[in-house]
Amino acid sequence: MNASAMANIRLADFARVSTDSVDDAAEAIGRIFCPHQLKPIGHSEQDFSARHNCAAFDGFSVNYVAYGGSVSIDPGCLDRFFLLQIPLRGCAEIRTAAREVTTAPGAAGSLLSPTMPTQMTWRQDCAQLILLLDRKLLEHRAAALAGASTRAVEFDPSVDLTIPIGHALLRGIGDLVDLAESLGPAKRLSPLAAADRRERLLSALLNSQPHSLSRAIAIFEGRVETQPIALKRARAWLEAQADEPLDLVQLADAAGVGIRALQLGFRRHFGTTISAMLQDIRLARLNARLKAARPDERVVDIAFDLGFTHLSRMASAYRAKFGESPSATLRRLS
Repeated sequence: MNASAMANIRLADFARVSTDSVDDAAEAIGRIFCPHQLKPIGHSEQDFSARHNCAAFDGFSVNYVAYGGSVSIDPGCLDRFFLLQIPLRGCAEIRTAAREVTTAPGAAGSLLSPTMPTQMTWRQDCAQLILLLDRKLLEHRAAALAGASTRAVEFDPSVDLTIPIGHALLRGIGDLVDLAESLGPAKRLSPLAAADRRERLLSALLNSQPHSLSRAIAIFEGRVETQPIALKRARAWLEAQADEPLDLVQLADAAGVGIRALQLGFRRHFGTTISAMLQDIRLARLNARLKAARPDERVVDIAFDLGFTHLSRMASAYRAKFGESPSATLRRLS
């Protein structure tokens, strides 16, 4: 690696891999990310080098990955995580089942989804900052935003770094790298601070980068232009009063229409009932609260705070929506 490249290494105190061996790099980086095929392109293995620095948080990590020369990388399906890749040096060609993307510093990054087979070529001593997000966490957040059960989420793999959304993602991952470097390997974020960072990352990606649930989220959140104003008022009232018992008369008054018209409107425009939407709002808040809970907090106390009165029904609905019990979410992130 040349002197200029060495001077721009990020997360240097978090070194996990530094090698000139292709086999060693594939094995070591594969243990951190996932097993993959790694091959130098156009030069002998004597020109090859690999570096991977990784700062891990609860549910996500920020990484600096750099290769000397040009390499092909074939991870297949990532399976367990999403990868947001921001190039710092060189370029990368990304091929997924959806499309082909070429990335370059300040112009374009990539966002890889775990269910989409991927092949990559990193060229010109490419170095990237990489945000790894746990698949289950992102799919839970998407389900909460869309009022749907947990399912696979697939993003458009091309991230435009020249527009405001791209600028925000650049700032977000840059802030995380700066934070990790300021803390150093010996210190960690508190669980609450890590949860706050994680939720902001998830919301930013799911509300900005196009993906398979984008329209469902827009509909559930009342952001579709053709939605009647009465339904938008009703949706906002449910959000504001989510921890209180449902009162259809008050809801109809707030919306400015009759109860029957409101019930028909929810089915036609949201594809659900009023009570089901309220439950989805409460379940989404429960999921977020569990992920940010203090060590001494209990599921039952959080559930009662959010308006759940039948705990067995709540637990059953939560499992159907998120694929695990509330206590499993609490244990996994505590």
